[in-house]
Amino acid sequence: MDVLIHLFVGLHIIGIASLLGGFLTQMKAMGEGTARFSPAMLHGALTMLVTGVVLVGLNQADDNTVNNLKIGVKLALLIVILALVYVKRDEEKVDKGMFGAVGALTTANIFIAVLWT
Repeated sequence: MDVLIHLFVGLHIIGIASLLGGFLTQMKAMGEGTARFSPAMLHGALTMLVTGVVLVGLNQADDNTVNNLKIGVKLALLIVILALVYVKRDEEKVDKGMFGAVGALTTANIFIAVLWT
């Protein structure tokens, strides 16, 4: 079971890397007001959602303790990120504030995962 959990943790990290990497590559464009949500950002957020749900299930099945409050907060942030990226995915330009919010929420989600014990 440990190998399976570690596999999904790796996939979860790939998802966050895709989402955050898509944001970071658009930062210059955000300053110019021409940033847009890339497909990599949407796919990264979806990967995070699916792998996160699987990780919770695998950890509970393996009798590991799961902090439901932490998972709930992370899920709420991810749903907001996913909604913003999904709704604005086809637009040529995204508002600086909305684009920055996705980056800030993604970063917050990372720090919640790492620091909340």
